Amino acid sequence: MKQQCAILATRNAGKVAELSGMLAGCGLRILGLDAFSEIGKIEENGLTFEDNALIKARHVSAKTGLTSLADDSGLAVDALGGAPGVHSARYADDLPPLPDENRDARNIRKLLQVMTDMPESGRACRFVCCMAAVRPDGLELLVRGEWRGKLLSSPRGANGFGYDPIFFDPVLGKAAAELSREEKNAVSHRGKALRMLLEKLEDFLRKRK
Repeated sequence: MKQQCAILATRNAGKVAELSGMLAGCGLRILGLDAFSEIGKIEENGLTFEDNALIKARHVSAKTGLTSLADDSGLAVDALGGAPGVHSARYADDLPPLPDENRDARNIRKLLQVMTDMPESGRACRFVCCMAAVRPDGLELLVRGEWRGKLLSSPRGANGFGYDPIFFDPVLGKAAAELSREEKNAVSHRGKALRMLLEKLEDFLRKRK
């Protein structure tokens, strides 16, 4: 298959490098947003993870005339009606940070405070990742991966990022932040979504609208 270019809707060089390797067999050369200075901040104002992934992918594809890939992910707690949900990254922006506290730590602090009196039976949660691919002719592909677990009452582990230190996988018996990258990719929401995307992507790129 002749190599095509696709844009990954992120300025994270690590994400671009990682996805480039995974998509090599699909004949795709992956570029990040750093290659397109004219694309500014994209407002993610969707109500769902699917909405936000499509907002980013559609915007970048329209601006560049190339196929665009985007993802949106976060943590959904059953007892909180799915919160933090699409607001996961900025969940605690209403709280003043403690000294030397980064955004991830502040989000965890707020969620643990909200869940302080919640019994074990009410701590079910899931990580969600939605990935979207949008072609310049408007054809779209959307996949969703979930990783079910429960919230811990205090952080564990030093790996990962975001809510990983308080997300417990009962099958593995470990917090997400206690897993190696390989262990996490095998079971995580993002790993599942990416594998689903890869299964469908080559046909998606070839398909006539």
